[in-house]
Amino acid sequence: MTKPQAVFPENRHSLYDVHRYSAAIRSGDLLFVSGQVGSRDDGSPEPDFEKQVRLAFRNLEATLSASGCTLDDLIDVTTFHTDPENQFEAVMAVRQEFFTSSPYPNWTAVGVNWLAGFSFEIKVVARIPTGASS
Repeated sequence: MTKPQAVFPENRHSLYDVHRYSAAIRSGDLLFVSGQVGSRDDGSPEPDFEKQVRLAFRNLEATLSASGCTLDDLIDVTTFHTDPENQFEAVMAVRQEFFTSSPYPNWTAVGVNWLAGFSFEIKVVARIPTGASS
């Protein structure tokens, strides 16, 4: 059995070092991506909610890309929201920018009361395409 490998995007933000976690773990042909937030390069939250969600998706894309994946390779998506009722419309608008055609990944949305200063987080599992870089 192959040992799991840590994966980091090219321009990794400081949260990985500060909180001591990997952006993703590659295990076989699966990629388990840690919750991605709308953090700036210094690890601080983007204050505008819609921009924070968009930045979380861009951070997710960068992490996926580091293993040769794209959003099309997603198997499972879980999002975390600090105020789901009031954030839903903005999240759906941004989501439509990134998921433009079916089949869409399955998705679970969870309301939470704390995300370390952030308002939105996205965590995924992806299948790494055959021949993708390791």
